[in-house]
Amino acid sequence: MTVLPDDGLSLAADFPDATREQWQRLVEGVLRKAGKDDVSGAAAEDALATRLQDALVTGPLYAAEDGTGADPGFPGFAPYLRGGRPDGTVATGWDVRQRHTHPDPERANAAVLADLENGATSLWLVTGAAGLAVADLPKALEGVYLDLAPVVLEAGEEFEAAAEALLTLYGEREVPGSAAIGNLGADPLGLAARTGRHDRIADHARAAARLAVRCLDAYPGVRTLTVDALPYHEAGGSPAQELGCSLATGVAYLRLLTEAGVPVDAACGQLEFRYAADADQFLTIAKLRAARRLWSRVAEVSGVTPGAGAGAQRQHAVTSPVMMTRRDPWVNMLRTTVACLGAGVGGADAVTVLPFDDAIGLPDAFARRIARNTSTILVEESHLSRVIDPAGGSWYVERLTDELARAAWAWFQEIERAGGQESALRSGLVAERLETTWRERSGRLARRREPITGVSEFPFLAEQPVAREPAVPKPTGGLPRVRRDEAFEALRARSDAHLASTGRRPAVFLASLGPAAAHTTRVTFASNLFQAGGVEPVHDPVTVDAASVAEAFARSGARVACLCSSDTLYAEQAEAVAAALKSAGAERVFLAGRPGELRGALEGAGVDEFVFAGGDAVAVLSAVLDQLGVA
Repeated sequence: MTVLPDDGLSLAADFPDATREQWQRLVEGVLRKAGKDDVSGAAAEDALATRLQDALVTGPLYAAEDGTGADPGFPGFAPYLRGGRPDGTVATGWDVRQRHTHPDPERANAAVLADLENGATSLWLVTGAAGLAVADLPKALEGVYLDLAPVVLEAGEEFEAAAEALLTLYGEREVPGSAAIGNLGADPLGLAARTGRHDRIADHARAAARLAVRCLDAYPGVRTLTVDALPYHEAGGSPAQELGCSLATGVAYLRLLTEAGVPVDAACGQLEFRYAADADQFLTIAKLRAARRLWSRVAEVSGVTPGAGAGAQRQHAVTSPVMMTRRDPWVNMLRTTVACLGAGVGGADAVTVLPFDDAIGLPDAFARRIARNTSTILVEESHLSRVIDPAGGSWYVERLTDELARAAWAWFQEIERAGGQESALRSGLVAERLETTWRERSGRLARRREPITGVSEFPFLAEQPVAREPAVPKPTGGLPRVRRDEAFEALRARSDAHLASTGRRPAVFLASLGPAAAHTTRVTFASNLFQAGGVEPVHDPVTVDAASVAEAFARSGARVACLCSSDTLYAEQAEAVAAALKSAGAERVFLAGRPGELRGALEGAGVDEFVFAGGDAVAVLSAVLDQLGVA
């Protein structure tokens, strides 16, 4: 917004307003230079659009006419687009919630105290089979002021025993019921999604309802149920699928509690929703805003009493485990920083930043420190929490929020038509849809349309692996847990095994033709491509020709080769160089670039395959490792 001076002088008055059509004509000129002469008008704009999951499309330009026109309301009031609290997070920032999974109570206690002393404001304890033993809960919380630091439990099958242990601890520590704060973490449907144990849903639901009634009676600051959307995100679900499953789960819990005699207003207050925040900051912002809007509608039709905060969704955002990598894990610090930013700007009440080594094993003290400081820096130094709904009013964010909300609502309605979340899990509807979504995304990852820095792009084979103590195995048997890096991780593991058994990695000889200006771009591309699969590029000498390539190839010790140069030099030299490589014993010859009109001649000379941007890198690299006998 332009603020005019007192005399009303507008410094932009002499500049006429630009029209969308003028901008489109400029885009047409750029596209023509790129060889797209047949694109004009709206088609030119569409050519620059980005296709996302859930059939969402983000355009290159947003103007007032692209806004939704909907009234976003006020912070703390329905539809809660601008935040669930009247003051947003302006007063204190978001709740910095650290996750603890260490099974040793003494080490867990040391980590808990260090976190609380250095910026964390609440604790997320994994207890039961996947973490700390329930009986060790008092020891792990030794020295913690339970009326100041909320404790959130995640106990899986043992949630009732863990809840009893925590409530007993409140009594032993003389914490008044009115001062106790936290979440007992009951999530029968989330547990069934994780384990595939649908036969226990009814028993767990009854136990959760009993705990909720008890908390409303004696511990009004303690929530009982967590609506965890992470099982669906970690199974490869899209943002709309994650939101739809969370809505269906939340509705099921509202029905459970109201049937147990809990008023609907109080039932809403017993739920906390957990969502993934990933490195697409705008999608994360839109997802959290859309989640509040959708739940507001659910609360409205459920009969929640209108008013400030009525039916507001309590949100806990966790940086995405799916985006975390095991190779070059230091890059995870950047991913989690962007995700935390998106979660904070999106209005999450609590944010957990997973340590950068979370995918490798039990995080060490340094990793936990970086995790909690990520939130601290964004709140205290970047002042992200000082503005309510900082993304609000952006035509792009408002449009993305609206479209995502509609896609999520459609999926939620489909689940409800199938009988609700429990029925959708039992029938396999949820698993089938998530599998389809992940398969499509895996194709983009394999083609590096969704690059993974340090893994599928800019890998570093010489980097020393980060070693950590193994973590306690997580529950299995239900929905799978996927990672973006899994296909490339499998290739790198094969390469590591080959290195361990032979003393060297599988190699590819890069036969670059002509001067550096002609081949550098494709040498860089090929080097990145092959290293992503653990195949070490050998680029010595810097340039070769038909007369020198055979000797250079033999000296490299490689069994496969890749030609790298410009299209012009390919036309002049590639046939002869490829033939020389074959004569020298190259088992497979690649060429970096699209073949075009040269395909027939190059294949006749010995080029076996062409590698280029957008090709299936995983398939190519798997075939190379197979060719080289890498088990």
